[in-house]
Amino acid sequence: MEFRFKAGKAPILVSMPHVGTDIPDDIAARLAPCALARSDTDWHLAELYGFLDELGASTISARWSRYVIDLNRPPEDTNLYPGLDTTGLCPVDTFGRDALYQPGMAPDQDEVRRRLERYWQPYHGQLRAELERLLALHGRVVLWDAHSIASKVPRFFEGRLPDLNFGTADGKSCAPAMQAAVVEVARAQERYSIAVNGRFKGGYITRHYGRPQDNVHALQLEMCQCLYMNEAPPFDYRPDTACQVQPLLRRMIEAAVDWVGA
Repeated sequence: MEFRFKAGKAPILVSMPHVGTDIPDDIAARLAPCALARSDTDWHLAELYGFLDELGASTISARWSRYVIDLNRPPEDTNLYPGLDTTGLCPVDTFGRDALYQPGMAPDQDEVRRRLERYWQPYHGQLRAELERLLALHGRVVLWDAHSIASKVPRFFEGRLPDLNFGTADGKSCAPAMQAAVVEVARAQERYSIAVNGRFKGGYITRHYGRPQDNVHALQLEMCQCLYMNEAPPFDYRPDTACQVQPLLRRMIEAAVDWVGA
């Protein structure tokens, strides 16, 4: 299977496109040693969001590492943040700018097309089909795109990121009222800092599938990994800190589901 999927009954699909760690042998043989750490993975999100089954949410998550192909990038590999640095559809370097491939072994355009067909298209086909199923059942649906990142990545931003970064493509990917319902829950607490449509406005999944005019409301949450894990290798999960943010995550998702179900 090229991804992990579980159908639920609630009007929400949670996507985790960057949790994958598998790398096919033929690609792994060409990678530089730094790639084996898979440092840019959205580690442990399935565990952090372990309450989703109780909520009846559908879930889809990546099997393959983003170093194989980035499921949250456009198939034509256009930059989602024009003028700003970012990694591509088939990344050739890490967030720390270390080369992912041994010299002369980066994928050419033919290989990128093959990876699109083998790894990218199945994920998006299932994502699209599940949104259509849930929309037919409920009339409105939430797409929650779950991400995490190290709190400090100088390549992309200065200083430390806010703890919780919400992206709705500057309000285009969901109804303003749904965004407000989720953000209001976040603002009601004082432990975690937040940003809305700041450095992270939502990737391809949020921007492409979020169609509030068609009752599909998409939101991306990019959260700092220090809230629930160690950011240094071996990237251990921290149940002691994860348990503090999990109730907030659950309340935010419940707010989104309550809004579409109203």
